Amino acid sequence: MKLRFLLLSFITLIILGTFLPLKVRATSIDIFVNITPENPDPGENVNITLKSYVNNLDIVLISWSVNGKKVSSGIGQKSFSITAPRAGEETNVIATTSLPDGTVDTKIIIRPLVMILLYQAMDSYVPPFYKGKALPSPDSKVKIVALPEIKSGSNLVDPKNLTYTWTKDYNNNQDDSGYGKNSLTYINDYLDNSNNIGVTAGTTDQKYSSTGSINVGMTEPKIIFYKNDAKLGTIWEQALSDGYKIIGDEIIEAAPYFISPSDIRIPTLTWDWFINDETVNAPIYRKNTLPLKAQAGTSGTSKIRLEINNKYKIFQNTVKEINVDF
Repeated sequence: MKLRFLLLSFITLIILGTFLPLKVRATSIDIFVNITPENPDPGENVNITLKSYVNNLDIVLISWSVNGKKVSSGIGQKSFSITAPRAGEETNVIATTSLPDGTVDTKIIIRPLVMILLYQAMDSYVPPFYKGKALPSPDSKVKIVALPEIKSGSNLVDPKNLTYTWTKDYNNNQDDSGYGKNSLTYINDYLDNSNNIGVTAGTTDQKYSSTGSINVGMTEPKIIFYKNDAKLGTIWEQALSDGYKIIGDEIIEAAPYFISPSDIRIPTLTWDWFINDETVNAPIYRKNTLPLKAQAGTSGTSKIRLEINNKYKIFQNTVKEINVDF
């Protein structure tokens, strides 16, 4: 009887022991970090937020240190803001969380990296001395060039030694991605008003990377008229406006901005000139010019219209008209 009692007690202790609560020491794995933005620009404000699904961070002391110096602390201080350093530099942030089972250090490195994206339409016409870029119109060939500034130690990494991952409208573009491929070329679709182009450039060891994106819009070709002077050449500084007065013999020159091809001497464009809705012939050697002559002793107003069409790109066409006085 006594032996049975002792055996029963022993079994009871074993069963009870399996239900005793276990104390698990918290680790940095229990604390998650959210950084906004994920890839900050130099000097940009960065917000850091801690989160845990194991511990209640609202009731514990959290201290924040920047580059080894304690700068802030408080109960439930889960969020912290800091200004990103200059390009190529890094800031070390440590969040020390005082939990009932011990302190946990969460280390965050803020390392801003610069990504510059430049684009240009490769087959879009702009006149000489134009200070802007050639913009894409429907069915244009567009080139995007990535210029990342990534430092490894104190040295800038040569962009040719980086690996690039390109996306177009948020879809991976594997053909243009790879080692040293810092540019992307594509033909835009006349159905799209714009295209979103993104790229991530990184070192081969995946230690450093930089991300950027750009929206490339589409513009319609447009014609601007200028005066072509016999002595000074084309007066690019001043466009002709409605009501321009013709004096004697003059030549109007048309510049079809942002139409293909980039060399308008290539015979892929048709030039149709009209005076008061009557077709007139322009010089064969320079179809973008129209000679005019005001007759002595006469005055009035005439409507000048030019229609330009691309033979091979039906969505590249443009019309311009002005009234001229004489």
